[in-house]
Amino acid sequence: MTSESSLYQLKRPARYLGGERGSVCKDWDRVDVRFAMAFPDVYEVGMSHIGSAILYRVLNDTSWIAAERSYTPWPDREAQLREQGKPLSSLESGRPLADFDIIGFSLQYELCYTNVLTMLELSGLPLRADERSLQAPLIVVGGPCAFNPEPLADFIDCAVIGDGEEAILDLCRAVRDSRSAGEDKAALMKRLAAIEGLYVPSLFTVSYKQDGEIAAITPLKGVKDTIRRRVLPDLDAAPYPVQPIVPFLQTIHDRVAVEVARGCTRGCRFCQAGYIYRPVRERQPETIHSLVRQMLRHSGYDEVSLLSLSTGDYSAIEALVQDLMGCYAGQRVALSLPSLRVGSLTPELMNEIKKVRKTGFTMAPEAGSERLRQVINKGICEEDLIASARAAFELGWRVIKLYFMIGLPTERDEDLDALVALAARVKVAGRGTQGGADVNVSVSTFVPKAHSPFQWEAQISFDETLSRQDKLRNALKQKRLRLKWHEAELSFLEGVFARGDRRLGAVLE
Repeated sequence: MTSESSLYQLKRPARYLGGERGSVCKDWDRVDVRFAMAFPDVYEVGMSHIGSAILYRVLNDTSWIAAERSYTPWPDREAQLREQGKPLSSLESGRPLADFDIIGFSLQYELCYTNVLTMLELSGLPLRADERSLQAPLIVVGGPCAFNPEPLADFIDCAVIGDGEEAILDLCRAVRDSRSAGEDKAALMKRLAAIEGLYVPSLFTVSYKQDGEIAAITPLKGVKDTIRRRVLPDLDAAPYPVQPIVPFLQTIHDRVAVEVARGCTRGCRFCQAGYIYRPVRERQPETIHSLVRQMLRHSGYDEVSLLSLSTGDYSAIEALVQDLMGCYAGQRVALSLPSLRVGSLTPELMNEIKKVRKTGFTMAPEAGSERLRQVINKGICEEDLIASARAAFELGWRVIKLYFMIGLPTERDEDLDALVALAARVKVAGRGTQGGADVNVSVSTFVPKAHSPFQWEAQISFDETLSRQDKLRNALKQKRLRLKWHEAELSFLEGVFARGDRRLGAVLE
């Protein structure tokens, strides 16, 4: 736990204190592998990521592994570290990241790649993998962006592709066994490459055609040419953080979070997660009840969020929600379902959710016209959306958030007009309800992602993004509707790194 007085010169010093309830600090002399879980974003974002919490539990439940956390410091803390000449350290023990055996980065978003390099630099480590010795920590990445890790290929030692609960332990065993055998770094890399789900960029060479297109990605002799993603078969048997770390400050998601299912059957053609996390696996209601009970007892939170890519598709969702509200409504514990799909919303389900207090209500039509929703395989009907909105307003919700995308394949002006008309219809659906009704429209730009059906589709240009945003902003303003949008510059960069190759390493650096 950090106690230096200079922290109190910073905005939100609690980001760097450590020592939170639920955190684990082991004796380094009693473990074989020290693993730094480095999240390439600020504390409030990283502490809201359930995948990191799961892996923290998996690692620390293993007697011979110590896992500690570190996050990208805010610019004021970064400047302070550079000025004082101090290295980036972990929250639990305050040890420099360079002292760990493994540093693992969770890649949730392409624009965090530069934060990976920032954290390596602040740790005093060479950025490029071929400049780091065997004594330096092994640099590992995982998460959805690891399905195309090539932009980071120059900087990382390996990538975990797929579910991490079992793969991360295999990785740690390999590092321990390699060290015991006295192997050099080349032998360690080959040992890692033999593990299912692990990709070692240095063991593959890339050749290019004259026009710059990739000609071939060739493994070195003896290295398998296909990486199979890891899939955790049974969520019920998987470990889960029932004693969550409770932060000293408010985070993005300040609540108990329980993953009820992994994977999605819907097959929206723009959605990378819907494909890379297949097949669908569900936790049994009894398991979810047990997790909720333990996590509430150990945390003191007053809200439970049921997480999955499409929580409304959970096979026993209505019975589960009714049972949970029956157990906890009297304790004023609220329930939120952040990923409810139109069509899975019933008045009965909404009525249960609002019993304690109304948490956020969001629907994602993605496209304004029925034609374009069919193109993207978003199987929702406009009338179902309006009916769900009307039911929500009648049950007391005052604001509904609608999420759309612009720049989807085959999008035309009439699709944007349909988007405005649909948002206006949702607002009209709330007329006459108690307290009125309001609608917030949020629009992001379609970014084609690797391993999705739309991975080879074009992304609209920067100028076209601005033009379509202007058109929507003006049209929605006439309907007295507010628009939120993603910055065009960021969407452009996201698209570059989502499908880029290892030549982008120089750009990142």
